[in-house]
Amino acid sequence: MFLDRVKIVIKAGNGGNGSTSFLRNAMTAKGGPDGGEGGKGGNVVFRATQSLNTLYDFRFHKKFFAENGGNGAHKNQSGASGKDIIINVPCGTVILDGKTEKVIADLYEDNMEFIALKGGKGGHGNAYYKSSIKQAPHYSQLGEVTAPKEVILELKTIADVGLVGYPNAGKSTLLSCISNANPKIANYPFTTLYPNLGVCQVKGQTFVVADIPGLIEGASDGQGLGHYFLKHVERVRLILHLVDISQSDGRDFIDDYIVINQELKKYSSELVNTPQLVVFTKIDLISEELLNERLNKFKKEFDCEFICLSGVTLKGIEEMKLKTLQMLSKLPKKPPLEVEEYDFDKKDYQSIKITRDDEGAFIVSGGKIDNFIRGVVLSDTRSFAYFQKRLQEMGIIDMLKERGLKNGSVVKIKDIVFEYSE
Repeated sequence: MFLDRVKIVIKAGNGGNGSTSFLRNAMTAKGGPDGGEGGKGGNVVFRATQSLNTLYDFRFHKKFFAENGGNGAHKNQSGASGKDIIINVPCGTVILDGKTEKVIADLYEDNMEFIALKGGKGGHGNAYYKSSIKQAPHYSQLGEVTAPKEVILELKTIADVGLVGYPNAGKSTLLSCISNANPKIANYPFTTLYPNLGVCQVKGQTFVVADIPGLIEGASDGQGLGHYFLKHVERVRLILHLVDISQSDGRDFIDDYIVINQELKKYSSELVNTPQLVVFTKIDLISEELLNERLNKFKKEFDCEFICLSGVTLKGIEEMKLKTLQMLSKLPKKPPLEVEEYDFDKKDYQSIKITRDDEGAFIVSGGKIDNFIRGVVLSDTRSFAYFQKRLQEMGIIDMLKERGLKNGSVVKIKDIVFEYSE
C-alpha cells in the first residue's frame, strides 16, 4: 500500500532526576552532599533515506518516544543521557506542524537529518546546591518533562522527470520500456494507483522517472485519483506530457493536452512553468498519414517540442531518452521548500496562568511554574522557604490578590496545595 501523508505523535525524552545523597563510607560517617546530575533526555531525529519510497511504515506505528535520561546517583554520578530516536523517512518528505500545518523541515536529500524535538534537561543533584550557607541541602531537582507533539509527514516524490497525462495515455508502458520498473499495466482507467519510480540509463548517465497516476479534468479540485498525487510532480525538473494521439479512448488529443495543462496550472502556478516535452503515444494504432495530419494540426496551435513513440513497437523510445537527457542537462535541480524560521520545539519558560476550580481554589500553572517547581521539596524547610520567597518575587502573590486571594484561600501549584495566610 502506498501512503504519502500521515499524522504521528513524537516526544523527546524526559530529563533524569537529580540525586539527593550524602557521602557515606568506612572513613566518613557524615560526609557532604554527593548527589549527581540527572541525564539529558533523548532527541527526536528525522532522517531521509533512499531505501524508502512510501510512508507505509507509519500506517500503524504512530507514536515515537525518545528514551528518558537516567537519574543521578551517589558519589556525584550523573545519569546516562537518553538515546535519540531516529525516524527514517523517504527522501522528499516534508514535515509539518500537526496543529498549524506550517512547514518545519524539508528532507530532500539522502541522509539529511532534522532534530524535531530536543530532550529535556536533567535535574541538578544536591551537590549542585551546596554553598557556604547551604552546606547540607536535602533536596535535588527533578528532570525536565517534555510534552508530546503532533507532526504531519507528507511525501513529495524526488524524481528528475515526471510522466503526466490522462489515464491510459501510456505512462506505465513507457516507464517499463525505459527503466527497470514493473508497473501494473492494463487497458482501463486508473491502472496506476500510486507513483511508480524507475531509473533510466542513457549513455552511462541516469535519471529518475516518476509515473504519476492519471489526471482528468477537475483533478486539481479533487476529481479522480490524480489529485492526490499532483504534489509528487512539484519536485521534477522536466515533465513528459503523454498524449494519446491515436484517440483510442474517444477523446480529442488536443483537448487532452489543454485540459492537463490547465489542471497543472490550477494546482500550482510554478508547476505549469516546469519545462515540458510533449510525447505523443500509441502511434502504432493509426496510419502514418493520419499521424502527420494530427501533428500538423498540433503545430499550428502550439509552439512546443514534441516527440512520437510507440510502447508496443518501441519506435521512438531511444530518441525520447536522448532528448530527455539533453533537456535535463540544461536544467538545474529544483531547490527545497523555503522553510521560514519557526521554533517548533520552543520551550515555554515564561507563561503563568491562574484559574479556579469548582471548589474555588486557585490553580497556578504555566511554563514558568513547571520549570520553577522542579527544584521545590516541601519536606525541606530551606527549599520551602525558597519556594515562598520566589512566589513573591515572581509576582504570583500579587497576581493572585488581583484575582481575589485572601487569608484562608487554597492555592494549588502542581502537586503543592497550601492555605494562604499573610
